[in-house]
Parts: sequence; C-alpha cells; structure tokens
Amino acid sequence: MTDEATITGNVDERLAARGMGELADKMGMVITEMSADRAVGSIPVEGNRQPVGLLHGGAYVVLAESLGSMAANVHAGEGRYAVGIELNASHTRSATSGTVTGVCTAIHLGNTLTTHEIVLTDDQGRRCSTVRITNLVREAR
Repeated sequence: MTDEATITGNVDERLAARGMGELADKMGMVITEMSADRAVGSIPVEGNRQPVGLLHGGAYVVLAESLGSMAANVHAGEGRYAVGIELNASHTRSATSGTVTGVCTAIHLGNTLTTHEIVLTDDQGRRCSTVRITNLVREAR
C-alpha cells in the first residue's frame, strides 16, 4: 500500500491542488481520470482487507464515494460545491489481492442534483461492487 493518494492523468486542476484527503492517502487511492461525466481510480487490496483476507466492503464504498463526489464537484464548477446526500452499494464478489478499479459514470448532471454509478472491478475485470451516489450541488459561502 502506498502512503499517499495519487492524482495522475486527466484530472481537474482544482482537485489536484486540493488533494483527496487523509482517508484516500491511507488507502493508497490513485485517481487516473476525472471529469463530470467519467472518473477512474483504484486502490490496492493489500492494506485494505478485513481480518478474513477480503477487501473491506467499506473500502469499495470509500473509493466509489470519492470518485462520485469529485466528479460532482467538477460538474458544480467555480463558486459551487457538491455534497453527497445518498449512497447505495451492492457487493457481488470479493477481491483478495491485487487492485480494485472504480469507473464512475454520470447518470444525471443537473443544476442542483447529480447522480453517478460506480462499477468496481478486480484485476480480472470481474464486477465486485456497484455503487450509486447522489450529490446536492450548493453555492459556496
């Protein structure tokens, strides 16, 4: 597991400057693509497992919520911000090694609400979890 989160590739400059926060750092999160319509990131399984050796279900959710919230904030634009108000996760497979990758796709990009679906897969491309997040877009204070 890496010590810090990494932002590479095609990523919004505001997010790159702000960073991803302490939890993403601890989990070794890597963001490789970021736009309002699509975001891609990954975490290593090692260092994020339950005591029985499976990737912790909460780790899937942290990666998914990070991708969905950051994409919503890109959509919100200057002078506005997005905050998560609803999240649903269905875990369908367990990862025990390697890397889990999340691909976040916009379902709805409105003036006040955004909804994204995040599909998380293992190194073999098998779906492990599906997450949907809705964010509320607000004016910055």
